[in-house]
Amino acid sequence: MTTRLKLKPGQKGTKRLVDQYGDDLVCVRYRYDEESHTRLKTVEIIVERKQWTPPPPLFATDDVVPVRIAFSETANKQLARAADGRWDPEVRLWFIQYGKIKGTPLEKHIVLDARITK
Repeated sequence: MTTRLKLKPGQKGTKRLVDQYGDDLVCVRYRYDEESHTRLKTVEIIVERKQWTPPPPLFATDDVVPVRIAFSETANKQLARAADGRWDPEVRLWFIQYGKIKGTPLEKHIVLDARITK
C-alpha cells in the first residue's frame, strides 16, 4: 500500500472533513492498494488534549558527554573533531560538549550508561 497524497486542513479535497472535524483534523491521506485496486482516504484527528509538562533536559549545554563513534564512521569522526571533541583511547569514547552536538547526528550516539572512572 502506498501513500500518494497527504493534505493539510484547508487544502482542496479537505473542506468537508474540516467541516466535520474542525480544529481536530490534522491531515488527510490518500492511500492506494494495488492488490485490491482500492483507494483509501484516511484522516488523522486529535482525540484528546491534555496539559503536559516536558521532562527536564538530560544534559545542560555546557555538559561534556561521552559519544561512541564506530571506527568506520569517518563522517561522524570529522563532526566530532569539528565540535572540539576529545578522543579517550582508554574508554574508546569521544568526549564532546553537548551544546556543540545538539541537533546533529552525533546526538544519537551519546552513551547514556557510560561507566567512566578517572
